[in-house]
Amino acid sequence: MADIKLKDLRYLVALADTRHFGKAAERCFVSQPTLSAQLKKLEDYLGVTLVERQPKHAMLTPAGEAIVSRARRIIESSDEVVEIARSHRDPLAGRLRLALLPTIGPYLLPAIAPRIRKALPRLELMLYEYQTGPMLEKLRAGDIDIGVLALPVDIDGLESRPLYDEPFVLAAPANHPLAQKAQVKAGDLEGATLLLLEDGHCLRDHALEVCSRVDVHEKQDFRATSLETLRQMVAAGAGVTLLPELATLGPYASVRGMVVRPFAKPAPTRQIGAVWRRTHPRQNAIAAVAEVIAGHAPLLARGRG
Repeated sequence: MADIKLKDLRYLVALADTRHFGKAAERCFVSQPTLSAQLKKLEDYLGVTLVERQPKHAMLTPAGEAIVSRARRIIESSDEVVEIARSHRDPLAGRLRLALLPTIGPYLLPAIAPRIRKALPRLELMLYEYQTGPMLEKLRAGDIDIGVLALPVDIDGLESRPLYDEPFVLAAPANHPLAQKAQVKAGDLEGATLLLLEDGHCLRDHALEVCSRVDVHEKQDFRATSLETLRQMVAAGAGVTLLPELATLGPYASVRGMVVRPFAKPAPTRQIGAVWRRTHPRQNAIAAVAEVIAGHAPLLARGRG
């Protein structure tokens, strides 16, 4: 085991992720011949072929796949050793990788990021955007440190905490009958054409849940990839949709041809929470970031942020 170098395991994991020697070398900041040669040495040492080399891409052998899964854990543990030392020197300093849902990040970050910088000036945030499934995979693999998403989710092996509750609002074309109401109820959507995000977005599931007791008609020939596409389709008169409240404030408050109406109480909401690995060594930094978000996000929604 002493002859297996950690960097060689990193090369193998990079190749598993990219399936391409050149891309793996670029990720590891080495030349392709260097990466290829080191992996060949690793194969020679282990006495087993790890990589099936093909002209335009690479595939792992069954032995390679099995070793990669363990290599990921070894690399994660090694990174945690470094982070433990760093956190003991200064728990609230260093790099922290934060991921957010596409339906949260663009609307929460502009207001929250400056507050995090002010409260935690020595913390360097690396920001990412993933849907729920990939985000949980990245968390478990050690590729990100903390995720901000809609709860509940399957947190096996992870920890979570609620941050804030975000109401949904109805977005409708300006000439739609619902646009004439000061506030709406779920029952008012009876017979409406509903525009939704594509599969994989949890917001789609939330919207369907809100509308589950009324007869709405999902527009079958349309699936949006972003809230901005939904917004433009509503403005064009194609139907109505549900938006998170933060996505209708500030620079997003006014869209020509579209109006936003609140739901009557009790309004449908989604719970936004933070998720991280239970064994993560940067617990203090994660808690500090979560606390800033939990303290300010509800104020943003009430117009006091």
